Amino acid sequence: MWESIVLTVAATAGNNIGKILQKKGTIILPPFSFKLKVIRAYALNKTWLMGFLMDIFGALLMLRALSLAPVSVIQPVSGCGLAILSIFSHFYLKEVMNVVDWVGITLAGFGTIGVGAGGEEQEAVALSIFHIPSLAFVVFILFILLNGWLRIYKRQRKEQEMLEYDVVEEIIYGLESGILFGMSSVISKMGFLFLEQGFHKLLVPLCLMISVCCSGTGFYYQTHGLKHGRAIIVSTCAAVASILTGVLAGMLALGERLPSAPKARLALLLGWVLIIMGVILLVGSTKLVRFFTCSSRSSKRRNLDKNYGS
Repeated sequence: MWESIVLTVAATAGNNIGKILQKKGTIILPPFSFKLKVIRAYALNKTWLMGFLMDIFGALLMLRALSLAPVSVIQPVSGCGLAILSIFSHFYLKEVMNVVDWVGITLAGFGTIGVGAGGEEQEAVALSIFHIPSLAFVVFILFILLNGWLRIYKRQRKEQEMLEYDVVEEIIYGLESGILFGMSSVISKMGFLFLEQGFHKLLVPLCLMISVCCSGTGFYYQTHGLKHGRAIIVSTCAAVASILTGVLAGMLALGERLPSAPKARLALLLGWVLIIMGVILLVGSTKLVRFFTCSSRSSKRRNLDKNYGS
């Protein structure tokens, strides 16, 4: 179990750090296109190329981790990528971290240890090829409900002539992207289980292709939400929805279960909660510090006014 935990942490570190390096490398690069000059410029940029290779390597490690452990263990641990990204940004990019950031990193770290201590090997459960259409049907129904909710709020915003995004719209885009990210991991794991249980080998690349499509669509929704809404709301909802979707879908569709021992079950559940809390704190650290700073200043001003009045 610990091997899959280490692989997941290394994979999510490679994905997140790779994206930062790619973003840093594109500062001096033209917009990406399939022209030979542009592709050559990207390939010759050491920072972008290193980030791209780390991103691909992280994706391969994640597939290896999914082949070894349940999705209900892998998906929550992948939420620690934000903590690793914060540490990398602090030491490599020289970004300043506040107290809330360090608290979030600590909680995510303890949560990862709890998931590793509470997770256990799962017995193989007989799968059916009809699980994929059933999962697709559930996701389809969820998206119909979420998009219907989104249209209602967009109509209300137009009627009230509001230009700014409503918080409900930001939440919906975050939930949609997180659901697709979680389903991507579940479908990848399903492909490996099909292979273990003697199904046709073509089901593995089919599941991987569906997983890539889910991830790509999830990035589309997340980018759309980040473009028009606030990053703190969209990112938090996406991270939490991804963890919960991976855990619930893994248990319902793949037959994954909680540990039988009470202590192991408690450690696993506590690890899930700590990781989710750590992710929320890391995403909202700037807002929280700003809120506490403003509240402390206002309280000091009140005390000064009272002393001056007396």
